[in-house]
Amino acid sequence: MSVFFKEILPGNPVQAGDVEALLDPLNLTIRPEESSEYQLLLAAVHDCAERVSNLPDYQPVPDIERFPRQNIHLPEEHEQSYGHAWAHRFIIEGDQSSRSALAGKAVCLKDCIAVAGVPQFFGSDAFPAWTPSTDATVVTRALEAGAVITGTATCENFCNSTSSFTSAQGTIDNPRKAGYSAGGSTSGGAALVTGRLADIAIGTDQGGSIRVPASLCGCVGFKPTHGLVPYTGITSGDQIDDHAGPLARTVDEVAACLDVIAGYDGIDDRSLGAPSPGSFNYLDSLASASVKGLRIGILKEGYDNDLVQPGVKQTFFNTINRLKSLGASVSEVSIPLHKEGPSIWTIQQRISGSAGILGQANGRRGLYLTEFEHARLPWTSSGFEKLFPSTKNTVINGIYLSRNFPGLYAKTVNIGRQIRDAYEAKFKEYDVIIMPTTPFVAPRHGSRVSVLKSFEPSIGMTNNTAIFNVTGNPALSLPVGWSKAVDDESVLLPVGLQIVGGLWQEKKVLNVAKALESSFDWEQEGKSTAEETEDVLNEVRRVRESSHL
Repeated sequence: MSVFFKEILPGNPVQAGDVEALLDPLNLTIRPEESSEYQLLLAAVHDCAERVSNLPDYQPVPDIERFPRQNIHLPEEHEQSYGHAWAHRFIIEGDQSSRSALAGKAVCLKDCIAVAGVPQFFGSDAFPAWTPSTDATVVTRALEAGAVITGTATCENFCNSTSSFTSAQGTIDNPRKAGYSAGGSTSGGAALVTGRLADIAIGTDQGGSIRVPASLCGCVGFKPTHGLVPYTGITSGDQIDDHAGPLARTVDEVAACLDVIAGYDGIDDRSLGAPSPGSFNYLDSLASASVKGLRIGILKEGYDNDLVQPGVKQTFFNTINRLKSLGASVSEVSIPLHKEGPSIWTIQQRISGSAGILGQANGRRGLYLTEFEHARLPWTSSGFEKLFPSTKNTVINGIYLSRNFPGLYAKTVNIGRQIRDAYEAKFKEYDVIIMPTTPFVAPRHGSRVSVLKSFEPSIGMTNNTAIFNVTGNPALSLPVGWSKAVDDESVLLPVGLQIVGGLWQEKKVLNVAKALESSFDWEQEGKSTAEETEDVLNEVRRVRESSHL
């Protein structure tokens, strides 16, 4: 370690006893005779910090002249949809001369993606909305491809929930049935796309936040390989878990968006292994989509448990039969470590997520959103009080784990790599592996009456999704049918199939999704199948009940 400052500037606030005060909460001490020298070193680093604080920041400069922001405003009541799906409304016209498949498409952005000049809530009211001075890479690329950005979509509190009632901006209803969850944390985007108020949403996914709302709402949501889409200019949850990707009504639209937003941008070190932008042809590759001759694995640990709703399981089996009829070779595969996924993700996310919320994230090259940091830090009691319980819980858990289980984060990273290797070994045998995206269909909105009640709707929701944030594998949720709501048999809600591929194997995942999507009208045929299945189950129940008379 080098020390660059020997002379201390006038007015330096470091004084005797400061070093001991810093070490005391950690039960650490220094020798009394060394105290004055460590005080001098601490004063030197204070001067260094002041010097850096006074330097101008270095942010990518958006091309406002080329892509002007028009009519930025909070949505009026008549502009809102599905409760509070819109965060801000505005128009940014993309390159009119573009011949990209994204040209002219209406795109909304999750309210954690920076758009210069557009205030961002991040699902919270713990601090005033902050206004970025830069555009996220995905924003720039979408505009250069000719997309029309029509607004930001409400996200859950600190992007920290798979429910859709935790945002301080308001609850978001499932577009299929009011009163039910749209999923989270890309809740607004999934609702707007499903309701045909946007063609494409660009969202983020740290534990299922693209795939869960896609599954619950009945649209396509794709979390690509970690780093394929740069996270530059997007508020981070956990650098390992951070993924950005598209949601749309069709696989083609998802592929078209991915063609545009994927590829290393020279800034985000998550993307160091990604190919150059513009080198993809995901959409073109779907022209001949087929599963004939493909080897598809059915993850035993992904469906064979009591948490999976019977109607979801039946829809999953119906999909397996469809894949077989299309010529795929389908067989069961077991990866026992999959069951450890929720525990590994939980410990990793709590420790790293807590550090991020407290402003202690570090160790990565890229763009840090300093304006966001200044808006929310340091935390105050009143600000912390306004956080939703799921966000508070992350902070509390992270502090506890760091103090009581030192070194455990490092172990979760190692075991996460072990699980990734177990999956990658299976992808030498199988083209893709499938399972239900979520174990049950959309639940009713949760309650804010108590901390524990607020968690109830999301318990178990990410059992099959969070692990692929740890491993980084590409995973897509495709709507494949319907199942009865848990609390009301008269309500049918969408069921999602999760298709997982090997690292950087997006084309295989998209190919299977496209072939399956093209083989039937899931909204009509799937609904009829669900009703027929329920009729059979009702008859079985009737016979069982009569046998006891």
